[in-house]
Amino acid sequence: MTSATLLVELLTEELPPKALGRLGKAFSDGIVAGLRSRGLVAADGAFRWFATPRRLAVSIPAVLAEAAAKDVTEKIMPVSVALGADGQPTPALVKKLEAKGIPLEAVAGFERRMDGKAEALFHTSTVPGARLADVLAGIVHDSLKQLPIPKVMRWGDGDATFVRPVHKLSMLHGTEVVPGTVLDLVSGRTTKGHRFMSRGEIEIVNADAYEATLLAEGKVIPDFAERRANIEKQLLAEAGRQNAKLDDYADLLDEVTALVEHPTVYVGEFEAEFLAVPQECLILTMRSNQKYFPLFDDAGKLLNRFLIVSNMELADPSNIIAGNQRVVRPRLSDARFFFEQDRKHTLASRAVKLDAVVYHNKLGSVGDRVRRLQALAGRIAALMGADVERATQAAGLAKADLVTDMVGEFPELQGTMGRYYAEGEGLDAEVAQAIEQHYRPRFAGDALPESAVAQAAALADKLDALAGFFGIGMLPTGDKDPFGLRRAALGVLRILIEAPLPLELPALIEAAAAGFPAGVLKAEVAGPLFDFMLERLRNLLRDAGHAQDAIEAVLAQKPTRIDQVVPRLAAVAAFQQLPEAAALAAANKRIVNILKKAEGALPEPSAALLVEEAEQALFAAIQDVAPQARAHFAAQAYTDALRVLAGLRAAVDSFFDGVMVMADDVAVRNNRLALLQELAGLMNQVADISRLSA
Repeated sequence: MTSATLLVELLTEELPPKALGRLGKAFSDGIVAGLRSRGLVAADGAFRWFATPRRLAVSIPAVLAEAAAKDVTEKIMPVSVALGADGQPTPALVKKLEAKGIPLEAVAGFERRMDGKAEALFHTSTVPGARLADVLAGIVHDSLKQLPIPKVMRWGDGDATFVRPVHKLSMLHGTEVVPGTVLDLVSGRTTKGHRFMSRGEIEIVNADAYEATLLAEGKVIPDFAERRANIEKQLLAEAGRQNAKLDDYADLLDEVTALVEHPTVYVGEFEAEFLAVPQECLILTMRSNQKYFPLFDDAGKLLNRFLIVSNMELADPSNIIAGNQRVVRPRLSDARFFFEQDRKHTLASRAVKLDAVVYHNKLGSVGDRVRRLQALAGRIAALMGADVERATQAAGLAKADLVTDMVGEFPELQGTMGRYYAEGEGLDAEVAQAIEQHYRPRFAGDALPESAVAQAAALADKLDALAGFFGIGMLPTGDKDPFGLRRAALGVLRILIEAPLPLELPALIEAAAAGFPAGVLKAEVAGPLFDFMLERLRNLLRDAGHAQDAIEAVLAQKPTRIDQVVPRLAAVAAFQQLPEAAALAAANKRIVNILKKAEGALPEPSAALLVEEAEQALFAAIQDVAPQARAHFAAQAYTDALRVLAGLRAAVDSFFDGVMVMADDVAVRNNRLALLQELAGLMNQVADISRLSA
């Protein structure tokens, strides 16, 4: 059977840049999956996907023109229904065969075999393989339908819909055009290159020549990854020539790759006087509005130069550079104007305006929230031993920049501008820092607030949001979390763990909930929110690489001091390496099951009721190690506590070998249960050891 490279290309208007990479990969994946399901290409065959601002394409080697024929076996019906007592076909079988187009004489060749508890007739036929010419258009159509496109549009007089208008369809198998119609377009072999540098309409002679032809005649680099690498290489080289550095540019690089087909990097500059504006403002306007790459010196200070990724390669790019410099200047002027206007008013005067800004219709205004944050941040600071006055002041001003012109234009700068304005007013440096950092961590891997004052403000901000939305029943569901509560919970947990802070999480939750006026929070908060945060903690610890059984053992105790969780996990991991660990975990699991049979409260174990030598030995061993274990636990020396408890193994083994716990004598039975209860309480102070038993 003949095989050749298959090329499918869809030529469109400019596609959404932030989604281009996903669209290109999904388009090719869908087509390859359709070909594989029909046996037209090997299941593990390689392929390449292409995506430019105006095209999606895929190149797949070794695609068959026609798939191999295959035998297909299908169940016809039970023998008891298909054949009469005389062994002849019944009317039901005759009718079924007519419907399927199977000749009656083929019955003699049917296979009889058991199907469950009944014998059935099976028919095997050879089915011709799929022909590429017959199925390709349908495969492409199905792939397009499955693309991650939230909204589609219609163009012209036809009924076709897609994310952008589509102009050409190419489907080539080697040198041959594969016939078919997709989105009202008939397949051909022509495409278009760069809007301005291409030689015009381009004919693809052979599917294997697609990439080389587009580059040579169309001035287009169709491979997304190759184009991205090309841009990055030019950016780094040009930055080096400028004795400058780039900041974190990966996201912008992806977006720019989706905006150009033939990238060329040029250097632009702006007036140095704009550098008096906070550099975050200038960086954001250059990156977000103009897609420029700012340049920095070795100390990370913004320079008055930037890199432009142009879609044109010219011997004299002076007009391109001048045009971009002319465009960016008004943007920078706007940023300077906003900054200068904002500085005419103090943060305190702006904070008053927050009473007119709705936070949530059931939770009041942002001003109401700020007053809650002040009280909560002050309380948390007191628990931490931090400066209460500074924490209260920082919380009171933390949201004031929300009503500034700069943050109104660039919401991403909230907190950052608050710090600049606080510094400009001469406020305490720790307060200014906390105004910015109270949003931290904003995302996974983000830095934590640095000072104790900033940590108190950050905890207050997140706990107030969690308590408030839990209290009005606005909980995250599935993948929907419109108020960012999962992120807020992870932020609280990371601060408590990584700072670390010796605070009781349930007490913090209760303090946050208490800040709301009576009747506002109608749903229960304390229990559900604590459980929610423990579940987030479970995920956080798992992602950090801790063993699942150790996580479950520690979290089974519902620890209230989150800062102690990681040390407990380390202690459990060390305990698991001891030779006594497995036996003690199994014994602990047995103890847990036995104690479930206890009726009512158990007394303290009495030495006078200890009858067997093994139970007397266990009692003595517990009395011997308990003071040491409890002292280690109190000192948070969890590993030492578990090592001491490992010394109980021999006594525990002897007890279970020689003592029947559920004795007939009620007093003796309850005394033995009480002894096991004391043992379990001692062993499970660090973690529920029974969870470590296989």
